[in-house]
Parts: sequence; structure tokens; C-alpha cells
Amino acid sequence: MNETTTPRPARIDPDASVNEVLCAHPEAAAVFNAFGVDACCGGAAALADAAREAGLEPAVLLEALEGAVSGAATERAR
Repeated sequence: MNETTTPRPARIDPDASVNEVLCAHPEAAAVFNAFGVDACCGGAAALADAAREAGLEPAVLLEALEGAVSGAATERAR
């Protein structure tokens, strides 16, 4: 019998900085770019602060990041 393991959904620490997320999950760069989050000069900001600075609800950014990270993990598992 061949079992397929499905990766658990990724959890991003909402207190993490933009830089911490990028270091742990490089695929998050596409999400930050899509949402207009400053991942360069604003990289030291906490996710919630960076989201608000970009005019987003923090939960929206967090959900998008977790989706991207989960998607990347699924691709790596294949």
C-alpha cells in the first residue's frame, strides 16, 4: 500500500516580521509584491503593521501568505 502524506496547512506567526517570513518562506515574496507590502525597507515591520501600511487587513495578508506557503509545500511533496 502506498500512502500519500498531505502537508499540514502552513501557519505563519502573525507576530513575525516581513523579513522573518521571507527568510523562512522565500515564496512569500510573490505575495508581498502582489499586495504592495514593502519587503525591502519595511522588512523589519511586523506582518500586521506592514499589512496596515499597505492598506490591508492583517488577516487578509496572513491568509494569502499561508496559502502560498502551503501551496509551495504541496509542490515540494510531489
